[in-house]
Amino acid sequence: MKNKLNKIAKDINNFLKKFLVNQGGSNLIPAMNYGLFPGGKKIRSKILIDIGSLMSVDYKTLIIIGSAVECIHAYSLIHDDLPCMDDDKIRRGKPSTHVRFGESTAVLAGNSLQTMACEILVSSKLKLNEKIKISLIKKLSECSGHQGIAGGQYLDLSYERKKVSKKKIIEMEIKKTGKLFSFCCAVPAIIKNKSAKEIKFFEDIGSSIGLLFQIADDLIDFQGNSKIAGKKTGKDKKKGKATLISLLGHKNAIKYCNEIILDINKKLTKYGSNIKYIKKTLNYIVYRDR
Repeated sequence: MKNKLNKIAKDINNFLKKFLVNQGGSNLIPAMNYGLFPGGKKIRSKILIDIGSLMSVDYKTLIIIGSAVECIHAYSLIHDDLPCMDDDKIRRGKPSTHVRFGESTAVLAGNSLQTMACEILVSSKLKLNEKIKISLIKKLSECSGHQGIAGGQYLDLSYERKKVSKKKIIEMEIKKTGKLFSFCCAVPAIIKNKSAKEIKFFEDIGSSIGLLFQIADDLIDFQGNSKIAGKKTGKDKKKGKATLISLLGHKNAIKYCNEIILDINKKLTKYGSNIKYIKKTLNYIVYRDR
């Protein structure tokens, strides 16, 4: 599993480094590089490739799209770490982008990574027809804006130190985290011109995977080691964050994770033996190093 993640990370980082070089000089490039590299585990891109394997989508095509996904993910982390948001000073084992470069530069670097994701999707390097490219950009925009990441972050901040229902927490976590996973799962179906019903099926799978990831991430914050996690842990409880762990308790949250995995695996059974790859990824998400 780790070898596959390392290969995906290497291929995506190589693409992004070359893409940035061809962008031309800019005073924001150092901060953009800092937020992007070396980057995280690339689990979102791994999910993209796992679902792509169910439909025989070209690996290189998925790596390019995965690069756009990682730009969006990096932008969201840079902004989330800002003092006006979650005020996190450590990210991926090093000072957050705003600590290293200042708040204004961090905001602008995050904005630039968000728009660069769209540049990647329209570039000539991505060998897809224009109609599909437009569909991908529309879907990615929806997932990263007020209907997705940004809207989820707003709810996350507004729910602090409040009693929030399970339904509302799930809605918030699907927006904040699930929507980008939703995009990753929908991409292969969009590329293969599948029906709207099938695309929606994979979007829903992605939302469930995102919810699973967020609960697992909250478990890391709850009981994880800061050095292993690469960020400060124990902050959710101090800030009074609304999480499923705070609502359900540690044991029930793990039980809920297992229920999500069983449900996803059951829904994907019709796609045959290749679901073994995504099964491994789902288990890795829940039981990764803490």
